[in-house]
Amino acid sequence: MSMLFANTYFPRHVRRSASDAGHQRNSWLTLLDKWLACSERTHQRADLRAIADDVHLLADLGLTREEALEQADMPFWR
Repeated sequence: MSMLFANTYFPRHVRRSASDAGHQRNSWLTLLDKWLACSERTHQRADLRAIADDVHLLADLGLTREEALEQADMPFWR
């Protein structure tokens, strides 16, 4: 005789978001998310600084050279 291991009567497990009421987000995950966001900002600002002399790329972004450099020089936490 064989056993049925999959129970088809129960719905699939639905993953809940960390912001659902009654659930606390793991502090390590929060810290990791913040670190990744800061890291991404740092890379984006370095890329922006690298294209600051290319008038055509800046025009595509709608920025002047001064605005691009101002954004690139901002601290990573802003």
